[in-house]
Amino acid sequence: MQSIAAYIFAAIAEIVGCFAFWAWLRSGKSIWWIVPGIASLVVFAWLLTKVDAEFAGRAYAAYGGVYITASVLWMWVVERSSPDRWDVTGLMVCLLGAGIILFAPR
Repeated sequence: MQSIAAYIFAAIAEIVGCFAFWAWLRSGKSIWWIVPGIASLVVFAWLLTKVDAEFAGRAYAAYGGVYITASVLWMWVVERSSPDRWDVTGLMVCLLGAGIILFAPR
């Protein structure tokens, strides 16, 4: 359960951090947007160290599915663009893969 919470909060932190750079470079926002963006990306990296996985690569690979899901939700909620059936199908496949990577018996 701690890993799932770490992944969820890491995804939020990463998307917020990356969006800050997007806003500055693509949307004409002030350069000061990168300050909270950098802080958010530091929090993201720290949170991934809290995932209960034996190897960093496995933790990062499993995180990919969570990040894709969070990105589609961001697109839907923040950017107000509804995901289509391919978005939803793709994120379900990714979540399945992330679950296999993280929770498979070893």
